[in-house]
Amino acid sequence: NLLFFLFLETVSVLASRVVVEGCPLGQFPCGNMSVCLPQVLQCNGHRDCKNGADEEHCDDLPFHCCYYSFTIQPEPVIMCLMICFLALQQYPVSCDCTKTEVECVGVNLRVVPHLSSNVTWLSLKSNDLRELPDDVFSKYIDLQRLFLQNNSIHTVSSHAFSGLFRLRKLFLSQNFITSLGPDVFSDLHKLQWLVLDQNPLRSISHDIFTGLKSLIFLSMVNTSLVELSELSLCKYMPLLSWLDFAENQINVLNSSTFLACSELTVLSLRDNKIKTLPENTFQSLQALAELDLSCNRIADLPNSIFENLKSLLKLNISHNPLLRIHAGHFDHLVQLESLGLEDIEIPAIQTKMFLPMGKLTYIYFKDFQYCSYVPHVRKCKPNTDGISSFEDLLANVILRVSVWVMAFITCFGNLFVIGMRSCIRAENNLHAVCIKVLCCADCLMGVYLFFLGVFDVKFRGEYNRNALLWMESQECRTIGFLAMLSSEVSVLLLTYLTLEKFLVIMFPFSHLRPGKLQTGVVLVSIWLLGLLIAGIPLLSDDLFGNYYGRNGVCFPLHSDRLEKPTAKGYSTGIFLGDSFCLFV
Repeated sequence: NLLFFLFLETVSVLASRVVVEGCPLGQFPCGNMSVCLPQVLQCNGHRDCKNGADEEHCDDLPFHCCYYSFTIQPEPVIMCLMICFLALQQYPVSCDCTKTEVECVGVNLRVVPHLSSNVTWLSLKSNDLRELPDDVFSKYIDLQRLFLQNNSIHTVSSHAFSGLFRLRKLFLSQNFITSLGPDVFSDLHKLQWLVLDQNPLRSISHDIFTGLKSLIFLSMVNTSLVELSELSLCKYMPLLSWLDFAENQINVLNSSTFLACSELTVLSLRDNKIKTLPENTFQSLQALAELDLSCNRIADLPNSIFENLKSLLKLNISHNPLLRIHAGHFDHLVQLESLGLEDIEIPAIQTKMFLPMGKLTYIYFKDFQYCSYVPHVRKCKPNTDGISSFEDLLANVILRVSVWVMAFITCFGNLFVIGMRSCIRAENNLHAVCIKVLCCADCLMGVYLFFLGVFDVKFRGEYNRNALLWMESQECRTIGFLAMLSSEVSVLLLTYLTLEKFLVIMFPFSHLRPGKLQTGVVLVSIWLLGLLIAGIPLLSDDLFGNYYGRNGVCFPLHSDRLEKPTAKGYSTGIFLGDSFCLFV
């Protein structure tokens, strides 16, 4: 009886809202005013009546809070169930209902459930759907949004979406769809969003998109795509505005791939395997605002590749093995605001390369030293490499103080040891000589640190203007040579002293201890070997490049992609091979 009473009450409420005294059918009055407005404008969140009467008492209407859930108290459950029953006569008990919207998330559905034909919003996320047979949604002609992500869908029949003429958004991501037949979306004339992320599709043909004449957003991230159709992708999608092919395995782009995509504003090809780009790849994309080509394998860009992209605002070509950037590459990007060039060496960098981009606000380089060539850009990254910064050779106070303190301690500490060893008679004169020689080698490191501090003071506040000149200078190479000589001689001497002590301990009664001649020969040999190791990189720029000028502190701390192969091998042999073996 209670259920029947509530049913009658609800029907009477709905009926009373359809026929309103003084207004035609389908309209309502604005309070006491003699103004009638369409029923759809009532309680729509916007004041359409001048006195705001259309938005009054909206929260009291039972069908505005109709949400069927087992967490609601018994009386509201009955009421909401009744209202949902009026909107949808059929939906699974395990699902949630709001008006004509049904949500069946994570309820282990294996097939598409039977619903009332007037459903407008359907979510079947996180279930166990395996296939979408023909006409499975055909009776839901009012459906506008369909969520099918995170299922186990392998097969999508060619007529699975037949009849969905009003569908606007379709989500098929995180499934196991390996192929889509031609015309599978042919009835989706009003579809605006199509998301196919994380499906092992591998390849697509242009006729898959037949019928998608209203599509504006297409996302196919991580779909294992290897190649794209040789014909234009936008042949059947003339309004396509956003296209995302990130995290695939695309290795080739044809000149006709984007030929008809005149409305495209965002194109992402990030993290693929693209090696080459035809010169006219983007010639039709005159409305393009964002282009992401980062994390590919592009070694060379044609001179006029960006010529027609006069509306481009953001361009990212970071993390590509580009060998050079041509002087005129960016001449036509007059509207560009953000440019990504991370992990790209630009040996022939010049200020005039960036001057045509008068609106450029953000730029991202591999090395902060390049920032000196874009003085008109408001924000340039990186502004430091951890040691040097855009303004200073030594980036922070801690580094500056440490360099001067260590230089003082190293120089004067070792000189003090040399003086004391010379004044105090030692039991083992040969061992004392070795210690003095070791102190001399360490003093060279102090000299290196001292000059590093001096040049830091010299370039204070304007290092960006002098960074490249400094790293190419003879002074940088000289102090780098001293640092390498000091470190190698010290390592070799410590190895010799350790070996000597080892022999004394292991064979205390033998005559394996070196004499004056042997000690002199060893010490001279160590210095000659140290000079050889430190001097070899200076012999040939063709083989080693600027070996000591790869960073502001003039020491080969690391290698990068464009470093000469000989220099890479030499650094590896010295720092990982030679030193490791000696310490072991």
